[in-house]
Amino acid sequence: MTYHHSCETYKARRHEGDDLEFEPLSREVIGAAIEVHRRLGPGLLESVYQRCLAIELEYRGIPSRQEVPVPLAYRGQTFADSYRIDLVVDDSVIVEVKSVQRLERVHQAQLLTYLRLTRIRTGLLFNFNTAVLRHGILRMRL
Repeated sequence: MTYHHSCETYKARRHEGDDLEFEPLSREVIGAAIEVHRRLGPGLLESVYQRCLAIELEYRGIPSRQEVPVPLAYRGQTFADSYRIDLVVDDSVIVEVKSVQRLERVHQAQLLTYLRLTRIRTGLLFNFNTAVLRHGILRMRL
């Protein structure tokens, strides 16, 4: 099976002027993440940002689940807790939280794998270890 996916940074999309292509839920999640980053700044652990983002989403009335297990099947064997997704928002957006020097291809591959395994179409990758969060946002779609 072939998967089509697209990646774009939030910054690049905003400068192109077509930010309107982000569905409303993605925009809400991005806004919540920006608020968390505005209040906390860079330099904290990923787990702190993840928890605070979940709190911010709850504050905004947006349902989310943390540390969501993703089963993996291989040759008839299923591994129930092979992976854990940082946040699943409203059962339609996967959010992976990082606090690293810079996002790497392996981070994108991780998010893409989660999208494929769950069949959720939209994923957001946030790197909170940036001076301005919009420089650390990547959106992926299957």
